[in-house]
Amino acid sequence: MGKIHSYPFIKHYQGAATDFIICMRGGAVTRSGAGQSFWFRSAGSALAQVPLTEQEQTVLVKAVSADQQDVNVQVSITHRIAEPLRAAERFDFDLFPRTASTAPLGAFQIGELVSRIAHSVTVSRIAGMTLDEALNGGMEAVARALEEATSAEERLASTGVEICEVSVLSVRPEEAVESALRTPLLEHLQSEADRALYERRALAVEREQQISENELASKLELERRRAALVAQEGENARRRAEEKAAAELVEARATAERLDIHSTAQSEEITRVGTAKNEVEKARLDALAALGTDVLKALALRELAENPPAVGQINITPDMLQGLVSELFKGGK
Repeated sequence: MGKIHSYPFIKHYQGAATDFIICMRGGAVTRSGAGQSFWFRSAGSALAQVPLTEQEQTVLVKAVSADQQDVNVQVSITHRIAEPLRAAERFDFDLFPRTASTAPLGAFQIGELVSRIAHSVTVSRIAGMTLDEALNGGMEAVARALEEATSAEERLASTGVEICEVSVLSVRPEEAVESALRTPLLEHLQSEADRALYERRALAVEREQQISENELASKLELERRRAALVAQEGENARRRAEEKAAAELVEARATAERLDIHSTAQSEEITRVGTAKNEVEKARLDALAALGTDVLKALALRELAENPPAVGQINITPDMLQGLVSELFKGGK
């Protein structure tokens, strides 16, 4: 909002960008516009300040429908001053000089004008509708009627006021009627809620049953797998035992074959060695037999001399010694 600063014999006005100032002197407009800043003399000057911002006016209208039912309609209208010079001529926007202690009433007066127009149009439109029509399509119908009426309203055009937006916030019957109308809906909603509750309970029971069946099936499957595991372990143990027995049989057969081969080889070796020994012994005996008795005795004596037996005492008679010496010399010839 613009401000006026006072100095001796002169004043200064500093306006805002949203304020349209009108300066008149001698009945003629000397300066006008938004965001103005100027000096003026107090004597003979008059200032009017018109706001350019949009204003929202909310109106609560109580109307009667065609079937004699009370209807409460809440309307919101946004307006602005499009022609400040016209508005300043029709409404109180005086800034200087101002004798009254209250603020200018121009904005309030425009709001009252807009409210009366909205009230008149809304009452007229609701009067041509039944309660059911008003409740079901009244918001759109009243909004269209207000837009058409305000755009063609001469009182607004002549005062420089422009309607920016019209909206109907609510259309409601009296509390008792609204409660009666709400009862079937509430009963329907309660019925739907009960049905949803029963469905949830049934679904919960079904899910619990399904969970129980799944748990039982899981247990049965687990037991089946355990039985299969036990059977497989038994089969594996039997196979291991059979394979071990077969391996032991193969090893026993191999051991028996090795022993048999070894025994056969030993037998053959013993037979061969024995045969060789027998042949050597036979040859030796044949050689000894060919030497004669005297030579054999001499050989025996020589062997006896080389390996004398452990005897305690030997008694040799002269006859025995003479005979042995004689035999020895004979063998030497």
